Formats: sequence, structure tokens, C-alpha cells
Amino acid sequence: MLNRRRFLTIGAVAAGGAVAFIASPASSSAGDSGAASDAAMRAMVTPMNVRRVALLPNGQAFALPMPIPPVLQPVPSSSALIDTYRLNVGQATVELLPGLPTKVLTYNGQFVGPTIQATVGRPVRVIATNNFTEPIAVHLHGGHTPSDSDGYPMDVVQPGQSRVYNYPNNQQGTMLWYHDHAMGLEAVHVYSGLHGMYVLRDHSEDSLGLPSGAYDVPIMIRDADLDTDGNLVWQPVNINTILVNGVVQPYFQVAARKYRLRIVNAAVERIFRFDLGGGEFIQIGSDGGLYPAPVSRTELVLGSAERADVVVDFSRYPVGSQVMLSDTTGPALRFDVVRTAPDTSQVPAVLRALPALPPATVTRQISMKFDFDSGMSPPPGTINGAAFDPNVINFQVKRGSTEIWEVTNADPIALNIDHSFHVHMTQFRVLDRQGSPMLPDDDGLKDTINVPPGSTVRIQATFRDYLGKYVFHCHYLEHSVLGMMGQIEVIA
Repeated sequence: MLNRRRFLTIGAVAAGGAVAFIASPASSSAGDSGAASDAAMRAMVTPMNVRRVALLPNGQAFALPMPIPPVLQPVPSSSALIDTYRLNVGQATVELLPGLPTKVLTYNGQFVGPTIQATVGRPVRVIATNNFTEPIAVHLHGGHTPSDSDGYPMDVVQPGQSRVYNYPNNQQGTMLWYHDHAMGLEAVHVYSGLHGMYVLRDHSEDSLGLPSGAYDVPIMIRDADLDTDGNLVWQPVNINTILVNGVVQPYFQVAARKYRLRIVNAAVERIFRFDLGGGEFIQIGSDGGLYPAPVSRTELVLGSAERADVVVDFSRYPVGSQVMLSDTTGPALRFDVVRTAPDTSQVPAVLRALPALPPATVTRQISMKFDFDSGMSPPPGTINGAAFDPNVINFQVKRGSTEIWEVTNADPIALNIDHSFHVHMTQFRVLDRQGSPMLPDDDGLKDTINVPPGSTVRIQATFRDYLGKYVFHCHYLEHSVLGMMGQIEVIA
């Protein structure tokens, strides 16, 4: 039975030497909440030896509309210069499959959590209250934040306590998201529902004429295993059930006009390859905001935690058409073109110039791999040969400096283990890939990048503004739970 002390075993699958990750007990460094926590997690996440649901049967598929997560409203504040929000973490019961209750973890009782709408230059304060039985930590993924508001994995909010996070929003407008980051618990907490979207709007974009208002739609896509009773099943890989804004195979009614779709991959461990049956995505941005110019694509590839900002022009389809957004495992979302509508929006040929790359003063090497020679089961995940130790600073970085990091996936190619590299506090540019060609997804400002086995990605980042400790890690969250995480200290 999966319990409070959860971990992974890694074993080779006979066919193709692939790697399977299966839940099994282990200790957590975030503290032990005792029997109440055991019972709480067992009530939400069931073990693997149950029947699983893949895709919905005919008649149930595309029976529910895709919900748009509600926009969180600020609470009254003593300051007119800061927007203050409350996020309450606790359990709730939702319907991920029609007619079947599923116990999940939520922000404010909602799966997906409420969307925070922020504005560049206007700070946000989030008061997070933990009504659950395990520690939590809120991380604004992609956010440029002070270290004490970054959701540092060891800096947790204990059950029954609250914490204030301050987000200055002094970065370019983009699609961020927030999720749990409590050490050793982040994977199962995010899998169980602790995720929400954070749209940082930039008034400098207003003159571009991109689709806006009801035609600017945030979409969170992830996967989950569900048994035939609707319970979540904990198995981070090889999952066939895709949730779109928290619903399995929904439909979304659109007008025959342009829509801006802000898509985030919130899966714990998944690369999505989306297509529109040959239809066009016009990609206008990535993790860190707008591209310099739009890019036409027929496939959209998103690793765990990556985002894509795309425009789809549904005027190319007659009213009455059904346009399918599909992954390699099958259909995920159906767009129903139900009406005409006036459309004055555009996708201009020039969007936003990328910031200049200052000269780098330091080059560092980061090697991610599992220590299969350790004799441990599961084997530790490592950064530069060592599992995460909160007492160890891997790199000291001078504030304002620019560095090049050579990030290598050192696991054997035969095991086919991808890693998704994420660094907190700053965004980066991809310079090149060694061992594989540059990808369309490498354009623009990034904070997360997929690194295939046997390859090296070179990135360049500037560490501005804030001092303190920040982590970098594989964003396949079970890999970070296993120790594939390091930390930097930004110093004056």
C-alpha cells in the first residue's frame, strides 16, 4: 500500500531497456506528519494493482465542457499598490471522470487551482494557508522572486500554519504557474492537484493586437492514472489519461476567429507532442514570454513544466467543424467551431526583441544521472555525482553576473531516460545542443528545458537582483525527489 513515506523503485523493462518508475516506501526530508498524513494520502492516491482507465468509452468522451479556472480575486488590502491573494491548501472531492468522485489536493478547493492575474510592475502578495496534514511550499515556477518567496524546498509551511509570499513581477509578461515544492513531497502533491496558473500581463503587449479577453485562454494539461472507481493511481510514467483544465477529454466551443492559447504542461513526468490534425499553431512565445517573431508549426512539443503561447485561427474551419487537439496517446481536447464572430486581432510579424546576452564570465558543468552503482533501491538521482544535500551549496554566483551552464544528461542512452532541467529565480537562453539538433522549442526565454539522454544543452543566464539560496533540478519531479537537485547561493 502506498503510504506517507513514498519513493520509487527503478527497474529495467525487458522490451527496449526502458525504465519504469514504480511507487514504493521511503523517507521524506520534509518532516513526518504521522498517521493522519498516512491516512490522508492513502485516501487520495491508490497503488498500482488496480484496474486503470485510459480513454473514455464512446458516449462519455467529449461529454463535458473544458472549464476555465476562475480568476482569483484579491482580498481587501491596506495598500493600494499591492494585490493580496489567499491560497488555502486542503483536500477536496472533484469529478475527473463523469459521475465518479476523486479525492484530490487543491488550492481553494479547486482542481485546477484558481488563476492569478498579475501585471508587470505591480507586486502580488500571496498568503498560503496549509489546511492539509503534510508540509507544503508554494513555488511560482518561472517567477523572478526573492529567495524567501521562492518556495525553497526546505522552507515549508507546516500543517495549520500560513506564510506570505511576495512576487515583485519585475520581469517580462508571460505565462507562469504555481505548484507545491515541499522537499520529498513535491511529486505526489503536484500529481494530487497542487497546481494553478499565473498569467503575468504586460501592457507593452497591448499595441500588438493579439487576441485578448475571452479569446485569451489559459490551458493546463497534465496526465493521471485513474482506476474504475475514479481514484488517482500513483504511477508517473506511461499514463494514458490526459486532463485538460482538470477534465478528461473535454470539448471547448470556439468562434470562427483567432484565439490565444496559453498552454502549460503540468505533468509530473511527461513530454506531450500535440497536433491539430495537420492544422497550424502560430507560436508567439514560450516560458519567458513573447518570441521576437511568430513561428508557424504543425506540432507542439512540451516537456514537463514547459509552456507555449500559441494562436490558432479557427476561421480556417467552417462553422460546425470539430478540431481535435491530440497527443501521441490519443485525443485530448476537441474544439467545436459553433459560430462566427468579428475579429480585429492580429499576429504581427514583429513581437518583442529578446534581451541582449551580456558576456559570460563563468562556465559551469551540470551532470544529471541516476547512480545505478550505489547498490541502493531506488538508486539516488544525482547532480555532479551527488544527491541533493540542503547543507551543500553547489555554486556561488555573484549577483548581476552572467554564466554559461553546460547541462548534460549522463544516463545511459540505452535506458532512454529524459531529464527536464529547471533553474529557479532566473530565465535563460539556449545557446546550442550537443548530441542533438536545436529544437523549435528552444527559442526565446526559457526556465525549463528537456535534455535527452546522452546530450548536452548549453544555456546562458544572468542572475540579477536577489541574494540567497535557490535550487536547480530535474523537473521530472520524481527525479528531484530522488535527489536530482542542487542549489546555488547568489552573493553580493
